[in-house]
Amino acid sequence: MRDLLRTSILLIGLGCIGMGLATSAYAHHSMNGFDRSKTITITGTVKQFKWANPHSWIEVEIVNSKGMPETWNLEMTAPGILARAGWKSTMLKAGDKATFGVHPMVNGDVGGQFVSVTFADGLTMTERGQQTAVPGPAKQ
Repeated sequence: MRDLLRTSILLIGLGCIGMGLATSAYAHHSMNGFDRSKTITITGTVKQFKWANPHSWIEVEIVNSKGMPETWNLEMTAPGILARAGWKSTMLKAGDKATFGVHPMVNGDVGGQFVSVTFADGLTMTERGQQTAVPGPAKQ
């Protein structure tokens, strides 16, 4: 009887832990907050580039349509993926001016999912690396 009770408590505990982990994983990986059918462009000044797990973040200060400063938080992928794509933790520094492609928030809040950045020197980077121009048709 004692062994049955101990086993039951253990199984219930493991089930609760499993449900908690599954819920956390689902919430963590949901992209429902971003409108991935739209890409908008914002231009502003980098306030901070957070090179951290599980997601890197860029804080960008822009001037909104009312002429007021607004801070946008742009969610990126993990630093390991960025590093494999050629990113460095020092690529964006506070004070850098850049243009960003962003999937905006569904609810209209400022912020969104990072799509691309174009630096002052013209270099464009995505989470998958340097973006290059698509070649046109061959000239004859």
